[in-house]
Order: sequence, then structure tokens, then C-alpha cells
Amino acid sequence: MPNTPEFPRSGHVRLYAILAPQGPIPVSKSTWWLGVKQGRYPKPLKLGPRITVWRAEEIWALIETGVQSTP
Repeated sequence: MPNTPEFPRSGHVRLYAILAPQGPIPVSKSTWWLGVKQGRYPKPLKLGPRITVWRAEEIWALIETGVQSTP
């Protein structure tokens, strides 16, 4: 996957760092949020009213098990 070596192994990441082209997950924003709602992708953490993050460890687990882009 592109950019995977630069993706952090721990900590928190914002959505722009998760989704392609900057991130390792090749799905659109709407597909990502649908997957979160359906439980296919990890649930986010809210750090503030306008700050949503995900645990990098959960994203790595998703990458290692294989990302499904179709519902």
C-alpha cells in the first residue's frame, strides 16, 4: 500500500491521514463513514466538537486483515 511506511504505528490519526491519496486506505470518505456505521471500520474518538481521530493501532489491524472497499 502506498505511504504505509510513513503511517504511525501508535497514537491518533485524523481522517485525511487514513484515506488515500495521503493514507493507506483506498476508499472514499463516504464509504469510510458507511463502514464505520456498519462496524466494518474502527469507531472514532472525539477529542473535541470538531476533532475526530482514530487509534493508529486499529488502522494497522485493518490494513493487515485487508481493507474491503465495497459494502
